[in-house]
Amino acid sequence: MREKLELIKNAALEQLEKAVSIAELDGIRVKFLGKKGELTQILRGMGKLSKEERPVVGKLANEVRQYLEKAIGDASEEIKSKEKQDRLQKEVIDISMPGRKQTVGKRHPLDLTLEQMKNIFISMGFSIEEGPEVELDYYNFEALNIPKDHPARGEQDTFYINDNVVLRTQTSPIQIRTMENQKPPIKMISPGKVYRSDDLDATHSPIFYQMEGLVVDKGITFADLKGTLETFVKKMFGDKMETKFRPHHFPFTEPSAEMDATCFVCGGKGCKVCKNSGWIEILGCGMVHPQVLRNCGIDPEVYSGFAFGFGLDRMVMLKYGIDDIRLLYESDMKFLNQF
Repeated sequence: MREKLELIKNAALEQLEKAVSIAELDGIRVKFLGKKGELTQILRGMGKLSKEERPVVGKLANEVRQYLEKAIGDASEEIKSKEKQDRLQKEVIDISMPGRKQTVGKRHPLDLTLEQMKNIFISMGFSIEEGPEVELDYYNFEALNIPKDHPARGEQDTFYINDNVVLRTQTSPIQIRTMENQKPPIKMISPGKVYRSDDLDATHSPIFYQMEGLVVDKGITFADLKGTLETFVKKMFGDKMETKFRPHHFPFTEPSAEMDATCFVCGGKGCKVCKNSGWIEILGCGMVHPQVLRNCGIDPEVYSGFAFGFGLDRMVMLKYGIDDIRLLYESDMKFLNQF
């Protein structure tokens, strides 16, 4: 038995001298000291020894185990040290070489334009309100005077979660929630993402941004709406900008209008962007429909209000002369670095 222990010790030491990696050391540890290792097999056979031999062989086996464990540990430290030195030699940094320039991103034109628009309306006393993007049918349609059979509620225009839940198609539901939870006077804007079931092309995207505004108080008239929007356009695009209003129809406003502004490209002279009209459509607006006020618990005999809404993406495209909405969502740094 003693001879076997000495052979095991010598065999292990011989293999340790040849080992050049931690993986090889682990293999040697398992082979000689593991649960099914050669030393363990010797210990399991001690039951066959006499009472006099057992303590002697047991002591010798433990000494061999301790010796091999220390030898494996020393070999492991030596290999790790050598590997570290090899890495240091390979990873030498030449401090005389120029450093790598870090690429710094740019603020997105959507974010730049949104911040400018927010600041303009905040300067006029508007607050910013937010709401859920996954919205109830009631807030997205019913409360806004859009009946069940309205074309805007078709599956070709709206993403439905189920019959009562949709991805909001506009930020108008935030106006309804605000009127339900706040008493007039109300003066707010609601920027955010909206969703339409549109095919992606140069002028349409299934995801885009809107900003809508709402004012409700006693004695609010269309003149207040007109003055507010004209002030916004001049602050946004310059004092030389002119505006005009055209009659239109929206279910949630009465009367309703669309506002045009002087073409940013040609200055009103006429070009291909404005189709030689000198004007570009900016937004839709109107006086809040009395039924919408009633839906929110506001008496239209006492209070009146106006609302407006425009696509932020369109404002960005007009402001920077971008002719393809897809550029705003492709994260192309060559494009974004221009802003």
